[in-house]
Amino acid sequence: MPILELNAVSKSFGALVVAEDISFSVEPGEALGVIGPNGAGKSTLFNLINGNLSVAGGTIRFDGRDVTHTPPMQRCLAGMGRTFQIPQPFEGLTVYENLLVAGAFGTRAGEADISSFCADILVETGLIAKANRPAASLTLLERKRLELARALATQPKLLLLDEIAGGLTEGECRQLVATIRRVHQRGMTIIWIEHVLHALTAVAERILVLNFGRVVGIGAPEAIMASDEVRAIYLGMEV
Repeated sequence: MPILELNAVSKSFGALVVAEDISFSVEPGEALGVIGPNGAGKSTLFNLINGNLSVAGGTIRFDGRDVTHTPPMQRCLAGMGRTFQIPQPFEGLTVYENLLVAGAFGTRAGEADISSFCADILVETGLIAKANRPAASLTLLERKRLELARALATQPKLLLLDEIAGGLTEGECRQLVATIRRVHQRGMTIIWIEHVLHALTAVAERILVLNFGRVVGIGAPEAIMASDEVRAIYLGMEV
């Protein structure tokens, strides 16, 4: 059974259509990449999935339940974790305290369990040496790692990554991709929006292409990137 199913999901703001008849599903343990030009509706898609935006039409099912009208906090507690393009940690708290806050409000776990799995996440995301540093002191790569770690601290079944590699150097991007790949390889289901294509294709088994709020293709990375339509839309190439 798919962990996530969207069926004919639509959303508009007046005459502006931002999601039009979007339908796809994601299997447990899969990594799905999402690409498209600026303004294609990628972040809007995440906002619809996690409930930050209400759906005008269609349905969203998560882990076997209809969550179309479920509030964002309830979706988080049900197992949806998300990162945002611009990390905004609690800068006055330490790295570890940031994770404890996420674990306390994003799960139903007890205090001892939260402390334990947050410590494990610090190791997994390469932040254990920074655990007691204020979040305000982190580099951009470390902030990206903390954004990932905070999402993982909500104990998600589905992890939504929104352009987490943006702004990093080539070397920093490789380091972060290696961390995300390890998270995926232990069974985490991921949907990842990204403009850094080589980062995305290093993890994703399938890629979904959006344009003007519509799905124009979904399939294996090699097939998608070889598509004339995708090249014309996304890469700006004449076909």
